[in-house]
Amino acid sequence: MEKTIYDTFLQEAGRFIPKDRIYTDPLHRLAWGTDAGFYRLIPQVVIRSKNEEEVSLLLTLADRYNLPVTFRAAGTSLSGQAISDSILIVAGKHWEAYSLSADRERITLQPGIVGQRVNELLAPYGRKFAPDPASVKSAMVGGIVMNNASGMNCGTHANSDKVLISARIILPDGTVLDTGNPDSRASFEATHSDFIRRICDLRDEIRSNEKLTERIHRKYSIKNVMGLNLLPFVRFDDPFDIIAHLMVGSEGTLAFLSQVTMKTEYDYPCKASAMIYFKTIKEASRAVVVMKKLTRTTPDGQPAESGEPVVKGAEMLDSKSLSSVNDPVFLRYKGEVASSILPGVEPGDEMGLTAVLTETKARTPEELKQNISAIEACLTSFKTYMSVHFTDKPEEYSPYWAIRSGIFPSVGGTRKPGTTCLIEDIAFHIEDLPEATAELQQLIARHGYDDACIYGHALEGNYHFIINQSFSTADEVKRYEALMNDVKTLVVDKYDGSLKAEHGTGRNMAPFVRYEWGDDAFRAMQTIKEIFDPKGLLNPGVIFNDDPQCHIKHFKPLPVLAIDEKNRATGYQLQRNSDGIAIVALCPPLAADKCIECGFCEVNCLSCGFTLSSRQRIVVQREISRLKQHGYLQEAEKLEKQYRYLGDQTCAGDGLCSTSCPMGINTGDLTHLVRQEALPKNSLGYKAGDFAANHFAGVKSVLRSTLRLADFGHSLLGTKAMSTVAKGMHKALGVPLWTPAMPKALQPVPRPMEDAGKTEKLFVVYFPSCINQTMGLSKKSPVEQALVNKMIALLQKAGYEVIFPNEMEKLCCGTIWESKGMPEIADRKTAELEAALWEASRQGKYPVLCDQSPCLHRMREQIKTMKLYEPAEFIYTFLRDKLDFTPTDRPVAIHITCSMRKMGLADTLTALARLCSNNVIIPEEVGCCGFAGDRGFTYPELNAYALRKLRPQIEASGVRIGYSNSRTCEIGLTTNSGIPYVSIVYLVDECTKPLTTDLTHTVS
Repeated sequence: MEKTIYDTFLQEAGRFIPKDRIYTDPLHRLAWGTDAGFYRLIPQVVIRSKNEEEVSLLLTLADRYNLPVTFRAAGTSLSGQAISDSILIVAGKHWEAYSLSADRERITLQPGIVGQRVNELLAPYGRKFAPDPASVKSAMVGGIVMNNASGMNCGTHANSDKVLISARIILPDGTVLDTGNPDSRASFEATHSDFIRRICDLRDEIRSNEKLTERIHRKYSIKNVMGLNLLPFVRFDDPFDIIAHLMVGSEGTLAFLSQVTMKTEYDYPCKASAMIYFKTIKEASRAVVVMKKLTRTTPDGQPAESGEPVVKGAEMLDSKSLSSVNDPVFLRYKGEVASSILPGVEPGDEMGLTAVLTETKARTPEELKQNISAIEACLTSFKTYMSVHFTDKPEEYSPYWAIRSGIFPSVGGTRKPGTTCLIEDIAFHIEDLPEATAELQQLIARHGYDDACIYGHALEGNYHFIINQSFSTADEVKRYEALMNDVKTLVVDKYDGSLKAEHGTGRNMAPFVRYEWGDDAFRAMQTIKEIFDPKGLLNPGVIFNDDPQCHIKHFKPLPVLAIDEKNRATGYQLQRNSDGIAIVALCPPLAADKCIECGFCEVNCLSCGFTLSSRQRIVVQREISRLKQHGYLQEAEKLEKQYRYLGDQTCAGDGLCSTSCPMGINTGDLTHLVRQEALPKNSLGYKAGDFAANHFAGVKSVLRSTLRLADFGHSLLGTKAMSTVAKGMHKALGVPLWTPAMPKALQPVPRPMEDAGKTEKLFVVYFPSCINQTMGLSKKSPVEQALVNKMIALLQKAGYEVIFPNEMEKLCCGTIWESKGMPEIADRKTAELEAALWEASRQGKYPVLCDQSPCLHRMREQIKTMKLYEPAEFIYTFLRDKLDFTPTDRPVAIHITCSMRKMGLADTLTALARLCSNNVIIPEEVGCCGFAGDRGFTYPELNAYALRKLRPQIEASGVRIGYSNSRTCEIGLTTNSGIPYVSIVYLVDECTKPLTTDLTHTVS
């Protein structure tokens, strides 16, 4: 019967939503049905919505057939509020519109825009997005508001509830209401008069209950997201204001939030932070209580009228938190304790060390100094492990906050394979903090959670505690249940705190809502639910759940990846030591096994929203492993078959996902292993790869012939006809796609004359990448020389002699084979290249330059015996003082490649471009271009999706030419931007002349 209902629903939904955004297959349902929490439900249907009309129609259909619906944005929720076993509606990539008020003090946002993106939009105006959860770089506005997610600075004074102005919502019956629009309000009053009446009646009922009103004020004086938000009933008279603010923290149980208008917050220009260490967590808590009371004073020492707090943030990190991130001060203290350097300290006492990451902000440097002095003065009465040192340098304090933001995933990464990482967050009233914190630490230890840690927003009395938990046995489940019952007793009964401070009630606290709030408040929440969602179809089981054990069911499995098990079964692998010498070492666990599926990686995954994201690739691979481990081989085979395109072929393998993962997990490495599994050494594909490696000069010759043939076809047919033919052949036969950006062939690079015997000369070893050795210019290229010749000319202009390695035609860095899943061949080619470069550089005497940043990235990872540079870095380091730069005023676009970002050279490329142009454009929200070596030829749709936001920005800025430092990336950029992209070398050559005319050394 249920299947028939879903089939009918899908049939009707398919009339207005394209089938490519409706998923019913096992792989997509699993991938989209998994979030950052530790629960798992598999939806029957996943629909990626695009606009209000679609959501309204979907909710109308769901209401008609009594089908439950859950909403999801980024999927970074931790408490099981974004999962479903029915219909899951995703509001992400298609919901990114925004608008700013003229004074920049208000911003209107759709739910799919990432919090960090909002901050980027507001930064030029000295404003910021007030809610600041640790996941702000990944979480989307919809989730932040609907969970009332707060963080390190916003406390209770600037959370979503306090800065929300109006909301645009879609009710379960499909009605759209904009609480900030008079016409929408009037229409709603006419059609939903009973709805408005009941909201007003409940408001009056709550206010007439003096005891309940008092309780509401007390409960929301600290962070509290337990249950539905009752605060609007005592804050607002207008029913529409109440309705709007009821959305905050409702977790999708009342309506769909399609748009929200919020106040922006002043962003203090002057900031300073200090990591302050105390020997016990109780002492740290006492210090926080005192710092909380500090308010700004006038220059003469009098209290300022505003009563503005001096300390804006105080994040506590207990010893386990510090240990999980290898905090150097903790390691030093631990060593001192172990060696008995510290008097009166015994082994084990290091586990009391607690840090408080403290931040102060100000309008002026003078005010900042005054704040720092006030904090230091108040801390003199406390025993700190080391002197207090504040820094106002972003490069020094940013790593502190990065550590803080990554605590949860980092601790999760230390768990034993197969266990689950759980996080809870509670809040105490500030006066109770010292005693309550110490008791919480003792309570967790009493239940045997030796690896648990406590950290969080101490300034608001708000703590997170993390435990690594197995649910494989009944005893383990009972241990977790006993822990939560004791936490409930401590937080609610003893200290009247909040069992959920900021992550949303979710499934894991739903059984305790009534217990914390009492009957009157809980009945009010039930009434709200009945008014908005009388059938109880929106996000059932979240906030309201009649099952007292719902929090110990539906746990997410995290099995060890099958690829990892096979890898470690051999016991050993080849690695390279710090000198670059190959050694045999024990196989370490696969990094992907540490993933807790938090989703932080997805903002840097170019295929997220197109096929699968980096997180979803790990999710599906885990499920394949689980199925195999339990003997469900046919089901595993089906997933593997579907994964081939969605997970493997459309993964760029660029590794940018690792840059936003707190543990640095590179899902591209997992993709390479998957490809390696599919290419055993006796396979035809592997043998072909081996043959190509052994006859690489011949392969280049064939590639040149292919490029000549394509160029002949282009000249014969013309661009339009050639493009039509190429698209047809690509679609029908799967041949690589030709585009007008395809280059002509380049003849083999002539070997320059060299004279490296005279030490007064400047020498550089230049290794042109295979691509740049074979690919010349496209037919309509704006430049006249191939990159190799231009690079030589620029080096000569700066007074350098060029040395090429011997037998260059057969050399390669190995990236091609690594990306195809043939690491042994890749390493062999790298070793060949290393030997040739070592000889050419006179055993590392001269620097080595490679003109393709992805190739240079692999070379740097594998070759440790000499100094290696890509063009921007080499020019900025060695040529800047040898050339006279005359910047142009014309706008130029810069594309920072993935490899540049991973090598930490993004700023170098930007700085070099700004030496050449006074108008440098770096397009926003354009990360990896998706060309990925040859993948842009074979799967051009990936390249097009990755660059979907590029062309509008290029057209709006009036840029005529763009620059990068990867030839293949430049082909994809040219194809999808509407302007040509070439190497940054061309821009530097155009804008420079030599500082000296003594350039007698030429290259033939």
